[in-house]
Amino acid sequence: MLLNEIKPSPFLTEYIRLYRIIDFHFLNVISVPFKAYPPRPEHCLQFMPIGGEIIRYPDSPVVIPPIGAIFMGTHSGVIHRYPDKRTLGLQVIFQPGAIYQIANVSCHELTNMYMDAEYLLGTCTRLVNEQLFHAKNYVEMIGIVEAFLAGLIKKINQKKHRVDAISKAMICENDRFSLDKFLKAAYLSHRQVDRKFKERIGMPPKQFLQISRFDKAFRMKNRFPGKDWLSVALHCGYYDYQHLVKDYKEFTGYTPTQFFAIDNHAPERMLGDVEI
Repeated sequence: MLLNEIKPSPFLTEYIRLYRIIDFHFLNVISVPFKAYPPRPEHCLQFMPIGGEIIRYPDSPVVIPPIGAIFMGTHSGVIHRYPDKRTLGLQVIFQPGAIYQIANVSCHELTNMYMDAEYLLGTCTRLVNEQLFHAKNYVEMIGIVEAFLAGLIKKINQKKHRVDAISKAMICENDRFSLDKFLKAAYLSHRQVDRKFKERIGMPPKQFLQISRFDKAFRMKNRFPGKDWLSVALHCGYYDYQHLVKDYKEFTGYTPTQFFAIDNHAPERMLGDVEI
């Protein structure tokens, strides 16, 4: 079972965008297929109280063994995630700019990184993972994680910045994705916006907006598999289908149709669910 987009408590919404609970239990299968995890505009803290996953980067010999609590920065390419047959995980998806405020670290250093969360947030992440293992249900799991997050947020001493609000607007954009519109709203020079985005978000605004648009197209096709790719492209702010193809090839190495076929073999689809 895969539960998506669980809203945080109101007192955390300024820093936390949503939670995802991933609960896989594969029976009578020899091996679980990997998940081709595409780029998405988010910083993610994932606790794995049961099971784990092996991470592989395509065209790279690097293999990352299972980690109880991981932090994943925004990626600009696909990673392959190999879950155990029995896996229970809880993802915390932060608002753009929140990790910079919480961890007081340049997010540019976290881009394309998959790391032990202990290095970023301290040994308390290990304790949280242990508490989640003993939780009786999903509601209790959310409560444990929210208590942990509230403690982190109380220690924040970094001030907010205009680019935090702009980046939030980017992931909520429903019209044609115009970078100039967001730059005008910042009341800053292009150089200042670029520097602050790399520091607080992890990448330049153009790339972040590009990944946001790509993520919307990916999820829309999952939600409406019968919808043709041109309609998906135009709805998500692309000029035409070839514009969408260009982003897909840049971020996944495949055309939209090819990557959709790969995603059709993802673990959650075997259990009748899909990322939307």
